[in-house]
Amino acid sequence: MIEPVYVIGEIGQNHNGSVDIARQLIDMVAVPFKDELFGRELKPMDAVKLTKRDLNEELSHSAMMKPYDNPNSFGKTYGEHRAALELDEAAHAELFRYAKSKGLDVVETLCAKGCLSMLKYFTPDKLKVASRDLTNLPLLEAMAETQIPMILSTGMGGEHELDNALEIITKYHSDISILHCLSEYPSDYKNVNLNTIRFLQKHYGQYTIGYSDHTLGIMAPVAAVAMGAQIIEKHITLDRNMKGTDHKGSLGPEGIWRMMRDIRNLELALGEEAFFVSDASKMSSVKLERSIATLRAMRKGEIIREEDLHLLSPGDGFKWAQLGEVTGKKLNADIAANEIIYRGMLD
Repeated sequence: MIEPVYVIGEIGQNHNGSVDIARQLIDMVAVPFKDELFGRELKPMDAVKLTKRDLNEELSHSAMMKPYDNPNSFGKTYGEHRAALELDEAAHAELFRYAKSKGLDVVETLCAKGCLSMLKYFTPDKLKVASRDLTNLPLLEAMAETQIPMILSTGMGGEHELDNALEIITKYHSDISILHCLSEYPSDYKNVNLNTIRFLQKHYGQYTIGYSDHTLGIMAPVAAVAMGAQIIEKHITLDRNMKGTDHKGSLGPEGIWRMMRDIRNLELALGEEAFFVSDASKMSSVKLERSIATLRAMRKGEIIREEDLHLLSPGDGFKWAQLGEVTGKKLNADIAANEIIYRGMLD
């Protein structure tokens, strides 16, 4: 069995500016999942991810003052909208403690150097670099200096941008994970190019390789696990119909259950790179495989010939590959037609 995949439930801004909603999201992903078919309890998500912005380092003044009037708006201007969705440092610290009490890791996406002030209250298990900031080298250096493990999303960069980022971070540490990502919301399947995971495994195999998914549904992240992704990141929500731009593209409770069921069962199903008869198949083998049997009724003392034989189930007798152990032998008892020949019947 492969090592369990590290699955991150991205809360992002789906808390809608509410600590209570964020706590409910944490509760939702911390509960173990039950596979009713086999009565098996499955490991839940491993972590939740929050995002911290410094609105003074977010957008230009004119962009922040731009009217933002749509059904998903939480303010009259885009700046007011962003401010309404922002949790302060104390709220992040509270949610960190709450998630840890539920057995979850906490990953923090920091969008500006100013956000590092939050680290005086708590130390996240991992720091995340959003795709937009892969080229924000001053931010990457400030984050790397903390020595906290880092996760890089690559949705807006190629090899050159990734190499530049790694050159900066590895001056301080090499505890780095790289996530294939497509910065299209929702992502069209024809653009996802999951084979990038294999490219990253081949060329950046010294790091942990994973996949951050923005497609609808669960097919792509499950397929990524089958391709060897060691981290999966997926947006989560209490209700896909909630107000907010990210909810519709996120997984609700049923979707989370289905994805985690499929990922955890896939981990079991992948097994090892070998070719063998599984213990689980052996009972079926005895019942269904074929053994050497009589084609006609035969008498005690007869010499068995190949033309007297054919194959029938069950599979607990001689196999055809063992024909030489049967032909030319003398029967020590009568045997009816269409019966399995066992070793004890031969002299």
